[in-house]
Amino acid sequence: MTSFVLDSSVALAWVLPDESNADADIVMSRLTQTRAMVPALWSLEIGNALLTASRRTQIEAGKVRDLLSVLYSLPIDFEGAPDREALLRTLMLAEQRELTMYDASHLELATRRKLPIATFDSRLRAAACAVGVDLLP
Repeated sequence: MTSFVLDSSVALAWVLPDESNADADIVMSRLTQTRAMVPALWSLEIGNALLTASRRTQIEAGKVRDLLSVLYSLPIDFEGAPDREALLRTLMLAEQRELTMYDASHLELATRRKLPIATFDSRLRAAACAVGVDLLP
C-alpha cells in the first residue's frame, strides 16, 4: 500500500554525500514499512541530479549507476505519464503556487491520491500546506 509521495529532494538526501539528515532518516524508516509513489518524471529528475553531482565532482562518475540502483531497489511505485486532466491540474498548481511543473507534478499526485508528501523543497512545502496536503516528516 502506498502511503506518501516522495520528492527527489528527500531521495537524494539518502544517497548524496553531505545531504543526509535526521528528517531524511525518518522518511526512510517509514519506507521500510510501506511504499512511496512518485510521478513519471522522478526518474529523470533523480538521474539529472546525480549526473550533475558527478559533473561537479560531488560524487565519483562511476557511482551514478550504483546510486540509481540503490534508489530503484526501494519500494517505490511509479505513476505513469499524466493524462490530459492531470497535466492541466499540474499546470494550474504550477501557475497558482509559482512552482515548476516538476514540483507541481508531485503536488498534483499527492492531492489526487490524498497522500502526504515528503519534500525538503520550501516552495513545495508551502504550496502543499496551502492546498491542504500533509507533509512528511
